[in-house]
Amino acid sequence: MTSKPDINLISPETFAATGHPWEQYAWLRKNAPVYWHDEPNGPGFWAITKYEDVRTISRLPKVFSSYETSVMLPDPDPMGLYAQRLMMLNMDPPQHDRFKLLVSRGFTPKNAPLLRPKIEELARDIVDAVLAKGECDFVTEIAGRLPSGLIAELMGMPRADGERLYDLTEIMHTNDDAIAPPEIKMNAVGEMLGYAQSVADLKRQSPADDLATILVNAEVNGDHLTDEEFQWFFLLLVNAGGDTTRNLLAAGLQLLFDHPDQRTKLMGDLDGLLGSAVEEMLRYCSPVTHFKRTVMQDTVVGGQSIKAGERVVMFYGSANRDEDIFENADTFDVARHPNPHVAFGAGGPHLCLGMHVARVELAVMFRELLTRMPHIEAGGPIERMHSSFIAGVHRMPIKY
Repeated sequence: MTSKPDINLISPETFAATGHPWEQYAWLRKNAPVYWHDEPNGPGFWAITKYEDVRTISRLPKVFSSYETSVMLPDPDPMGLYAQRLMMLNMDPPQHDRFKLLVSRGFTPKNAPLLRPKIEELARDIVDAVLAKGECDFVTEIAGRLPSGLIAELMGMPRADGERLYDLTEIMHTNDDAIAPPEIKMNAVGEMLGYAQSVADLKRQSPADDLATILVNAEVNGDHLTDEEFQWFFLLLVNAGGDTTRNLLAAGLQLLFDHPDQRTKLMGDLDGLLGSAVEEMLRYCSPVTHFKRTVMQDTVVGGQSIKAGERVVMFYGSANRDEDIFENADTFDVARHPNPHVAFGAGGPHLCLGMHVARVELAVMFRELLTRMPHIEAGGPIERMHSSFIAGVHRMPIKY
């Protein structure tokens, strides 16, 4: 690659075309791995596209703050920043450590396998509901129903409520004002926070054996979550828990359509290759496109001097295609090993809390699909989300 492409890593149209701007990433990794990127209505930021630089930034929260201006583009206004700082995603240690102690009980690695029977039951029910039709929209009728059903089960909510909450997440993550104007997004946030409070009130009055009851009663050294903290953690849980699974299922299935040789290879050894195939889908698709940090002291990243107060934005899709880390990085290989991708984060305090559960969900649903719908194929063109933050699929017709 010799000529510089037009670099625009903030427009939703950039990501709506192919999920990620792979050509831009490749040029930046080779020519400007720490690249100054202007913002039309913001201060601008340094775009970080190399794997090791993403790891370094992720593991130094004292230098690279999530709290200072939040982790998403663009910088929020003061009221928005106050609200975002109530989410664990936008906290730094020691506040983050305190919050993680309160909520992590339901998200330990040993708990994920215990959920497998429930996830398998959900996957069977979802496939049962559409199997006789012979065709459906994969995103709304299959991929979205697994995480929404699971979060409903975990929190002790009706499944229909879970589906409504995931509709709200798609509104929140749509960057196109014609599709989701700001007031519609604010209404979606308000509806979810209000629902969260109703869950908290119910579980305090009628405790049950579910995650919501655990969270509203969580205590560390006499410390509990406030109502406001519970509401925003609930919103984060629904958003993070749904987007990764829903979008990775859709993107992963599209990969199998696009790479029939790898699909045949996987089908020939499902028990042996399913785990590595899921990891490769995570690497190759990277559902979350970026997170931001604010620099708290003058520093150097990748040989580039960066001043205190400036922003750095880590692009995970680019890090996961870094040729210095991954051999044949642009090749989709269901048997790839090792595969140290950063789709769930690159270490440090903000490694994804629910990644163990997400891995089980992905493996269970792909097994269900490939065994019960062995002839599954595309039923028409896909429609991607208009979002520069989530590399997601809005509609995906399939036939089987």
